[in-house]
Amino acid sequence: MSRFLNGLSDFFAQRPCCHDSFIVNLPLSVAVSRATCMMMRLGTRKSPLAMAQAEIVCRQLIKCQPDLEIEVVGITTRGDRIQNVPLAAVGGKGLFLKEIEEALLNGHIDFAVHSMKDVPAQLARPFQITAILERGNPLDAFVSTRFEEIDQLPHGARIGTSSPRRKAILRGRYPHAEVLDLRGNINTRLTHLAEGNFDAIILAAVGLERLELDDQIRQLMATEVMLPSAGQGAIGIECLRDADRVVESLQPLNHGPTRSCVDTERLISAQLGGSCHLPLGAFATIHEETSLDLKAVVGDPESGQLVFSHATGSLDGGSELARKVVEDLLHQGADEILQRVNAIE
Repeated sequence: MSRFLNGLSDFFAQRPCCHDSFIVNLPLSVAVSRATCMMMRLGTRKSPLAMAQAEIVCRQLIKCQPDLEIEVVGITTRGDRIQNVPLAAVGGKGLFLKEIEEALLNGHIDFAVHSMKDVPAQLARPFQITAILERGNPLDAFVSTRFEEIDQLPHGARIGTSSPRRKAILRGRYPHAEVLDLRGNINTRLTHLAEGNFDAIILAAVGLERLELDDQIRQLMATEVMLPSAGQGAIGIECLRDADRVVESLQPLNHGPTRSCVDTERLISAQLGGSCHLPLGAFATIHEETSLDLKAVVGDPESGQLVFSHATGSLDGGSELARKVVEDLLHQGADEILQRVNAIE
């Protein structure tokens, strides 16, 4: 199935139109009459990773509802078309949502699949995140053809990333390295690395794992070194608030513990302005099913100045915990950092 979907993503990439689709009707142990099948349309970007994540959702949905048939609709977004400038300079990660949300409003799709780290902290009123699947690997990965870990990088080593968060942390922790912009899908970035344009690149580990490229990972970067983006590793499903039938169908995919953690992380982003290109790391974990541990960092992508906060609270107190962490970040000067970042934009 992975090979099939990835092949289709290559097919989509060669087509100029905004929407393409195919039917997913996975083989099941129990045969279902086609006349009794319910059809739903899943919208997603056309990249190999987006298709792999669509496969994950399709499999889980059909496992829960054997009479379900899913039409996968590949959608080209403005963020996919703009590859030659950093996202922060042209509107941030929200550029990956506009065309998909238009397809939801127009009734071309019933729901959309996203990487939660790419979803703005606040959605427009008609939309909601209906379900968040159990989180995959939340860590960042150090990828290099020359070095086994980031501490081996020599003075002047070239590290590729387009993330303001990663730039800030890299410049703060590894000031001897040269941090350079790198856009494109995972395969494009790996190609730039293989061609010698960079000594190392930083990618989300879960993307490499979902594409079965985890052999490219040289080091999983501990949260103490590289705090993940809010929602990193989690797949979210978006639909219209008033689409009751769709919401009901998607609810079995919602993973409560992941939802609690990701919602808390996203509250920090929302309280700091909600920008998709916010230089923010936020990571929540649940301990012993009773408490929530929350870490956050705000950094200046240019100077590498970093401020950190860490707090623990009750499992049902995510809102208060996020407020406490945001207050601590602001007290340490995060507002000044964000003012500088916004002034540059």
